[in-house]
Amino acid sequence: MPAGCEVSVILPTLQEHEALGLLRTRIDAALLGYAAEVIVVDDDSRDGTSELVAAWAAPPPHRLLLRRGVRGLGSAVVEGFRSARGDILVVMDADGSHPPELLPQLIDPIRRGEAAFVIGSRLAPGGSAPGLSAVRRLISRSARRLARPLTKVSDPMSGFFAVRREALSLDHLAPVGYKIALEVLVKSRPSPVLEVPFVFGPRLAGTSKLDRRQMGLYLRHLGRLYLWRARGRGRALRTR
Repeated sequence: MPAGCEVSVILPTLQEHEALGLLRTRIDAALLGYAAEVIVVDDDSRDGTSELVAAWAAPPPHRLLLRRGVRGLGSAVVEGFRSARGDILVVMDADGSHPPELLPQLIDPIRRGEAAFVIGSRLAPGGSAPGLSAVRRLISRSARRLARPLTKVSDPMSGFFAVRREALSLDHLAPVGYKIALEVLVKSRPSPVLEVPFVFGPRLAGTSKLDRRQMGLYLRHLGRLYLWRARGRGRALRTR
């Protein structure tokens, strides 16, 4: 790992060119004072994302990982993890629903040794989700209930989190669909975990990727995680 990189911020993208352009300066401002990099993992959007990232100047350094022939937020994040140079890995959406100004609150507890995993929670006191429609709130609530036996974290559906690299069981991560935080919590079992309240805002641009297919993938993902817990956790822990 090259010296001097402490934090890697990973942004999975698919047709997020407009919102990403609006977020860039806010992300860079939040990372002032950190030895950081920003990694955009794009699933071949062909909407100008590649050209946009190529034109960004350092600091911090910005990199593009362009994926062709494969799609999926969870697998894009894992690819970002593998490419990252930092000791602290941060994941956030590129649509503007996750406030970049909160990045220090995710990073600093890990930096101080107080946590191995810090997650932005819409359900912790002070958190909220005005950016979710009533239908999406219902879907999110149902998804959390289905996952409740797997983790004590209040909002494992959140895609806004930071994790210490050493706490990841990277070789075991194989997410299906969008819920990468739940995958990390179940398979890597990072400890201690800290929840930070945040306000999940509306998209800056574009449209949600949530559809029936994604809901089906989530159910499939849950099934795999329950099997992992029942059959594979002991084997995984022995190989760490």
